Amino acid sequence: MSSLNILLVQPISIAGRLIVSSINDGILQNPDLEANITVFDELFANNLDELLQKKFNVIIGYDFSPLKIKIDNNLEAKCICYFADNIQSKTSGPEWEKYFKYLYREDVFTFFWDREMIKMYDFKNLYYLPQFVNFEIYRDLNITPKFHVMFAGRLDTDFRLNFYLELMKKLPELKFAWYAIEKHYRDALSRTEDKELIKNVYQGFIDNQKNMAVAINNSKILFTMNSQGISSLNFRTIESVACKRLIISDKRQELSLYNGYMPYWENVDDLADKIRFYLKNETEYETTVENCYKIGRKDHHTKENVAYMFDKALAANA
Repeated sequence: MSSLNILLVQPISIAGRLIVSSINDGILQNPDLEANITVFDELFANNLDELLQKKFNVIIGYDFSPLKIKIDNNLEAKCICYFADNIQSKTSGPEWEKYFKYLYREDVFTFFWDREMIKMYDFKNLYYLPQFVNFEIYRDLNITPKFHVMFAGRLDTDFRLNFYLELMKKLPELKFAWYAIEKHYRDALSRTEDKELIKNVYQGFIDNQKNMAVAINNSKILFTMNSQGISSLNFRTIESVACKRLIISDKRQELSLYNGYMPYWENVDDLADKIRFYLKNETEYETTVENCYKIGRKDHHTKENVAYMFDKALAANA
């Protein structure tokens, strides 16, 4: 295979930046791609014209970010979009309505993380692809956790905020950690009378893989409250599996990917009970973590999943 010139687009969103970093790692883990990677960072967004002096074979990124650059600049490069947000929503980009129609183009390849929602679309090049991480970065660091329970993400609805507060009140003997951007921390403070609880658990925000891996390792148990999709497991789930930390998911169809090994919660009382159980039963904890890790390492590693993305894109009209 001849060398590929790849424009990799780093989005503004924190989750997107972590996912695109994993895609970058996956390209490097596949030497057969013989790729020259150029990174454009939307967070700074001041050198795109200079970068586009170079001719690219592929432009790849998160949600609509790479497609916007391709269309706005009339690039011939094939475009790979990985969506872990609802496509027809501002969560995928404020201008999604403008660029949605271009997902039907033959030189655009859409990889979508939710196997139920994907049925809504009929793009020519559309593929189901669950979340994946770099298992070389997300790994067991052999450190003693500082926290019993961790949650990372927005508490931007009353349900999510009240759920977390109620969980902490049910387990006052445990140490909790919450990671989110400053904006969401301030928002949560403004919407609750339990301000001290929020202040005590807030640990700042993380936008890079290595620091997130350390944060996950510093927690014994994590839990999720998915806000996107219908059936999917989110990025945090796979990060936790890779770090060999127990993740308790909300109930999702994709739990079937883990053959019944991954626990899930039905309500806040159920989650509190499961946290107590796994903290008291180390053998059950280790068995669950190991079984989930084996499946995750096999099916959700960047190397194999990024290779799949390029196999589909490069094989088309080769």
